[in-house]
Amino acid sequence: MTEQATGAPKPQPRAPRNGAPQPTSTVAQVTGAQSLIRSLEAVGADTVFGIPGGSILPAYDPLMDSTTVRHILVRHEQGAGHAATGYAQATGRVGVCMATSGPGATNLVTPIADAHMDSVPLVAITGQVSSSTIGTDAFQEADICGITLPVTKHNFLVTDPAEIPRTIAEAFHIASTGRPGPVLVDIAKDALQKQTTFSWPPTAELPGYRPVSRPHAKQIREAARLIAESRRPVFYVGGGVIKAGAAAELLALAERTGVPVTTTLMALGAFPDSHPQHLGMPGMHGSVASVTALQKADLIVALGARFDDRVTGRIDSFAPHAKIVHADIDPAEIGKNRLADVPIVGDVKEVMTDLLGAVEADEAEDANGPRGRERYAGWWRQLESWRETYPLGYDLPEDGSLSPQQVIERIGQLAPEGTIFTAGVGQHQMWAAHYLRFETPGTWLNSGGLGTMGYAVPAALGAKAGRPDAPVWAIDGDGCFQMTNQELVTAALNGIPVKVAIINNGALGMVRQWQTLFYNQRYSNTVLRDDGTTGAYSGSAAGTGTATNKGTRVPDFVKLSEAMGCVGLRCESPDQLDAVLEKANAINDRPVVVDFIVHEDAMVWPMVAAGTSNDEVMAARGVRPDFGDATD
Repeated sequence: MTEQATGAPKPQPRAPRNGAPQPTSTVAQVTGAQSLIRSLEAVGADTVFGIPGGSILPAYDPLMDSTTVRHILVRHEQGAGHAATGYAQATGRVGVCMATSGPGATNLVTPIADAHMDSVPLVAITGQVSSSTIGTDAFQEADICGITLPVTKHNFLVTDPAEIPRTIAEAFHIASTGRPGPVLVDIAKDALQKQTTFSWPPTAELPGYRPVSRPHAKQIREAARLIAESRRPVFYVGGGVIKAGAAAELLALAERTGVPVTTTLMALGAFPDSHPQHLGMPGMHGSVASVTALQKADLIVALGARFDDRVTGRIDSFAPHAKIVHADIDPAEIGKNRLADVPIVGDVKEVMTDLLGAVEADEAEDANGPRGRERYAGWWRQLESWRETYPLGYDLPEDGSLSPQQVIERIGQLAPEGTIFTAGVGQHQMWAAHYLRFETPGTWLNSGGLGTMGYAVPAALGAKAGRPDAPVWAIDGDGCFQMTNQELVTAALNGIPVKVAIINNGALGMVRQWQTLFYNQRYSNTVLRDDGTTGAYSGSAAGTGTATNKGTRVPDFVKLSEAMGCVGLRCESPDQLDAVLEKANAINDRPVVVDFIVHEDAMVWPMVAAGTSNDEVMAARGVRPDFGDATD
C-alpha cells in the first residue's frame, strides 16, 4: 500500500494520497488516540479541519502535541467538511475533517455527500460512543456508518484500538485511488482511550478492492477508428480529467485530432478557455455552441464524465445521432445513463495516452489523409457559425446599477495570476463559470453534483490553507453566504486571508429566476432583504413596533464581516468597481468581504429548462436559436 506524495502545487488526482507510509519501529503502550494521530502523521496528513466533542475528545489531546498535523478549529462541522473538500480539490491531496459523535457526525453528512457526488478524496474521522453502549441510544449516539453508507466510497467502525493504523492507511488508500471519494472512519471512544501498540506500515486487508487503471487495447483501437470515421465528433470532458491530472494529455489529444472540446462545470480548467477548440461548458446553462455541438454530433467521446441530467437535459432526446465512446475509471458509470457503443474502463490519463498513440498509428497508415481540424473542416465551419451568432453576453442595467455578470467578469480580470476561485450554488455560480477565465486545472472549485449552498466560504478557507501562496476568491450569493459565513471567523483567527465577493441581489436568485419564468412572477419566499412587505418589526414584541424602512440591510454584510475580524467593503455602482477590487486585492493580511449590490432581475442565459430537451436551448429570454435544419 505504499503511496507517493505529490508535493505539487496543482491538483494531481491520482496522487490525492497525502504521503508515503513511513516505516516506524513498534511503539509499546500508546493509547488508541495516540495511535490515530501517529497514523495521520504517517500517511502524510498535514491539515485537519474539525471541532472537538465528548466522543472524539481523547484524540484531541495527542493532536495538541503533533508537530506535523495542523488542526484548524472551525465554527460548524459542515464548514469542516467543505474546508477539507476545498483543500483536496486545490491540492490534489486527501482532505481530512474530524467531528464528535451524534450531531457532530451528522453535521458532516452534507459535505460527505457533496464529496461523494463530485468524487473528492476525503477522510472524515468521527468519534463514536463507547462500544459497550453502541445501539442503546446513548447520549449523542447516531449510527453515522449507516447514515452515510449511500454517500461514502467506504466506511469503517473501529472498536479495537489495534485496528486504528490499518484502518487509517486503508481509508486514505481507498479515498485517493480509483475514482476518488469520501471515506468515513468512526472510532468508538473506548478504542481511543485503551492502550495498544503502534507499528507502521500496517498490513492492508482489501482483497476486493482492485481499481482498473489500464484500458483494454481493443477498445482503444475501436475508439480511434470511430474518431477517424466520424464527421461531427465532440470531446465531452468531465471532472475525471482533472482528478486524473490529465490536462496535458487532453490538450495533446485534442490538438492532434482537431476534435472540438466541451468541459463540464466540474472540468473547467481541464482545457484552456482561450483555446480555439474549446466550445465552452455544456448543459442547462451551457454555451449555445457547446450544447448544440453535442446535440448534432455523430460521435461523442466522453472522458471522465457521467452523462448527468444537467448536461443531457431530457436523456431520451440527448445527442440522438451520436455514437458514444465512454471512458471512465468507475465501471458503474458506463452505460448508467446512456448506452456506450465503446465502453472503456480505465484511468482517463492512460486512456488518452493510449488513444493518442492509436490515432497516430492510424494516421501513419494513411500518410496522405487530412490532419487535425482539416479532417472536420465542414463541422468547424458550422461550429464557428454557432459560436459567432450566439456568443455569451449580457446587458448592463438601464438604471445604471451594477450588473452581476460585470462584477464577476471584472473580478477575474483584476485577480492575480493563479487565483483559485470557489463558488456557491445558483446564479452567481453559473455567471462565474461563464465569465471567469480558467486556463489551468485546480483553479475552479464548486459543488457540482449536490449543488450545496454554503460551499464557497469554507471551501475557500480549505483551499487557502492547502495552498497559502495562491490568492483565493470566493464568489458567493447573499443566500449562500448566510449559510456558512461563520467560517470567516475561522479564517480571521487562523491567518487565512481569503477574499469573498457577495453577489447581493437581495434574493435567492436562481429560484427567483424560475419564479419569473415559470411561476408568473410570484416571488414566494425568495426575497432576502427587507422590502417593506416581510413583516419585519422594530418593537420588542410582534405587533407593537413599526415596520423597518424599505431597503434596510438585514444583515449589513459589511458590519457583519468587520465583527468577524475581516475587512468589509461595499460596492454599489460601476464607477466604484475597479477601485474596490484593487483595494480588496491589495489586502493580504486578513480576510476581505466585498458586498456588491447588484441588479435583482439579472438572469442566467443560455438556459435549457429543467426536464426539456437540449434542442430547446434558449440563447436569451425570448431568443430561440435557429439552427437551420428540419429537426429543430
